[in-house]
Amino acid sequence: MGLLALPASVALAQDELPASAASSAAALSPVVVTATRSERSPFDLPASVDAVHLQANPDRRLTDTSESLREVPGVLARNRQNAAQDEQISIRGFGARTTFGVRGVRLYLDGIPATMPDGQGQLSHFDPGAADRIEVLRGPFSALYGNASGGVIQLFTAEGTEPPQWNLTLGGGRYAGHHVELGTRGVAAGVDWNVDLSRQDGDGWRRHSRARRDNGNAVLRFDLDDSNHLTVLANSVRIDADDPKGLTWAEYLADPRQAPALALTYDTRKSVRQDQGGLVFEHDDDHGGQWRALAYYGQRTVQQFLSIPPAAQAGPLSAGGVVDLSGNYEGVDLRRSWRGQLGGRPFELVVGASHDRQNQHRRGYENFVGGQLGVVGALRRDEGNLVQDFDQYAQADWRFASRWSLSAGLRHSRVRFAVDDHYIVAGNPDDSGRRSYGATTPVAGLLFRANDHWHLYGSWGQGFETPTFNELGYRTDGRSGLNLDLPATRSDNLELGSKWHWGTSNDATLAWFQADTRHELAVAGNTNGRTTYSDHGSARRQGVEAQLDLALAPQWQAHLAYTWLHARFDQPLAGNQNRRLAGVPSSTFDASLRWGGTRGWHAQAHLAAIGPVTVDDAGSARAPGYALADASVGYVIETAHARIAPFLRLDNLFDRRYIGSVIVNESSGRYFESGPGRALYLGCRIEGW
Repeated sequence: MGLLALPASVALAQDELPASAASSAAALSPVVVTATRSERSPFDLPASVDAVHLQANPDRRLTDTSESLREVPGVLARNRQNAAQDEQISIRGFGARTTFGVRGVRLYLDGIPATMPDGQGQLSHFDPGAADRIEVLRGPFSALYGNASGGVIQLFTAEGTEPPQWNLTLGGGRYAGHHVELGTRGVAAGVDWNVDLSRQDGDGWRRHSRARRDNGNAVLRFDLDDSNHLTVLANSVRIDADDPKGLTWAEYLADPRQAPALALTYDTRKSVRQDQGGLVFEHDDDHGGQWRALAYYGQRTVQQFLSIPPAAQAGPLSAGGVVDLSGNYEGVDLRRSWRGQLGGRPFELVVGASHDRQNQHRRGYENFVGGQLGVVGALRRDEGNLVQDFDQYAQADWRFASRWSLSAGLRHSRVRFAVDDHYIVAGNPDDSGRRSYGATTPVAGLLFRANDHWHLYGSWGQGFETPTFNELGYRTDGRSGLNLDLPATRSDNLELGSKWHWGTSNDATLAWFQADTRHELAVAGNTNGRTTYSDHGSARRQGVEAQLDLALAPQWQAHLAYTWLHARFDQPLAGNQNRRLAGVPSSTFDASLRWGGTRGWHAQAHLAAIGPVTVDDAGSARAPGYALADASVGYVIETAHARIAPFLRLDNLFDRRYIGSVIVNESSGRYFESGPGRALYLGCRIEGW
C-alpha cells in the first residue's frame, strides 16, 4: 500500500511552490490518485509512476489491458491471443518467467488485491471499459506493496458523472471477435455509482482458440456526511476458453494459425468463475488526518484440461491431466494518515497494517476414461493450500527545504504457506508441509526541484519475492511433497531520474535503474507437466527508460516510450553458457501520433517494436524481434443529449508474421505463440445523458 502514501510529498510541495510553478503543476496530465481520492502529478514524485487515462482515446479497444499498458516504458505487456492463459505482463524484467497469469508484479482493482499472498495474480477480472485509468509504478517504491512487488499496476473504476449517463459500446473484427458493453454512471442523492456489464466472444486468431468472457463491475460511493464516506465494490468474471497451446518453431513456420494435434486430441480448455466484493470506509478527523479501512472477500474456481498423455500419468506421483481449483480469498487493510509540521516544514506520516488470506482446494484428475480423452477421470491429487500474509507499513514525506523533498518508508512482511494432503495412497505418501518467509523492506527517495519545469530525483529500496504455490509444488529430486528448500528472492533497487514539464501537455522523463537480486529462481526440470525450480544465485536487471509526450501543433500530439533492459544471471546455468533471463527483450519501443480533438474527425498512427527474447533458461532458442504498425480513424458526434463515436482500426497494417508472446520453459519445445495478421476492427461508443 506504499503508493497510497506517495503523493503526500506532492501535496506538501505544492503548498510552497511559486504561483507559476503551482499553476504549471495543476495543469499536468495525467495524474495519480491515492485511496483518499487526492489527485497529484507524477512530476513531483521521486519515482517512476504513470497513469494511462483509458477514456481519453476513443479508438482504444477496451477489451484487453495489454493494449493500454504497452505505452508505459519499462512494461512488457502482450496479448497472448489465448484467453485460457492470462495476458503476459512484466515490469523491468520482473515476472517474465511465469508461464501463466502474472507473478512478480502486484495487481490491484479499486484497491482490492488481484495478486494472492503467494505472489501469483491475474488480470481476467479487470474491466477497462468501466475504468478511468491504469496507474503503473516501477522501481524501488514498489517494495512498499510487500511480497512480489517488482512493480505495481492498479486499475481504477471511473467516478460517476453529473448529469448521470448511460453508455453502450459495440465492437467487432477479424480475429478479435465481438464485444458488447452496457453501463451507467452518475451522481445523485449523495450516491456516486458506476455499473458496467460486458461480453467478449470470438473464435480467435488461431484454431482451437474460441473464447467467451463475461465481466460485471459495480462501484457505489456514499457520502454519509462531510467526514465519513463508504464505498461498496462488486466484481464478477466468467471465462470459457479453448487453449491452442504453443507451437514449435517448425509448426510456426508451417502454419502460424494452427493448434498442435495434442490440443485437439485432448480438447485443451479452461473455465474460470470468480466473484468478489469489498467495502472501503474513510473517516476525516478534526486533527488533519484520516482513517481508512478496506475489507474484501472473493471466491474463485478454475478447471483446466491439459494435454498430458495417459502414459505420463501412470506413475504414482502424477497429479493427472485436469487441474481443478476452488476456494476463497479475503483480506483487510487499515491505515492512518496525518498531516502537520516537522521542524516548521510540511510533514505527512502514514502507518498501516494489512492481512490477506487465500484458502484453496486443489484437485487433480486424469484427463481420460478408458480410451476417451479430454474428460475428467480418476482422482490423482487432493490437497488444501493455505497462504496468508500479515504486513505492517509506514511512510513519511517531508518538505524539508523549499526545493527538496524526502520520502522514506518501511514495510515488514510475513508470508506463511501450508499444504494439507488428503490424497495418500501406495507410492504417494503424505505430502503435507509448512513454510514461512519474512522480510523487512526499506525505501527512500529524494526529489530536487531545479526549477519550475525540471525535477531530479533518486530512490533506493529493497524488495523480496517468495516462490508461488506452483513453484513450490514439486521437488527437484522427483520425490513427493513441496519443494520447501526454495528461498525467497531478495533485491536491492536503485533509480536515478529526471523529469521535465513545459506548456500544458509536454512532458519528458528519463530514468536509469538497476535491480540486483539474490536467490533468483530458475527452472531445474520440466517433464510431463511437472516443472521444478531451483535457486540459481544472483542476477542483475539494469536499464534505461525514456518517455516523451509532445504537442507538435494544435490538435497534434506525439507519444514516444523506449526501454533498454540488460537482464542477466551472474553465472550461466549448469550445462550451458546462457546468462540471459528468459522472456525479457533487450529493447522495446512504442510511438504514436494523434490528430484531432474531442469532436469531429480524429486519426492515429501507432508503431510498436520489441526485440528478440530467449525462450528458456537454457538459452536453446530465441523468438525474433518484430515491429508492427497500426492505424485508426474515427468521428465524434455530440448533441445536447448524446455523444456517438464510431471508429475504424487496421491492426498489423503491413501484415507482418511475428511471434506475439512466448511460453517460457515450455517442456515440449512449444514456446511460440503467434500474433494475428492484418485485421480490421470496427467499433462505436454511444453515451447518453
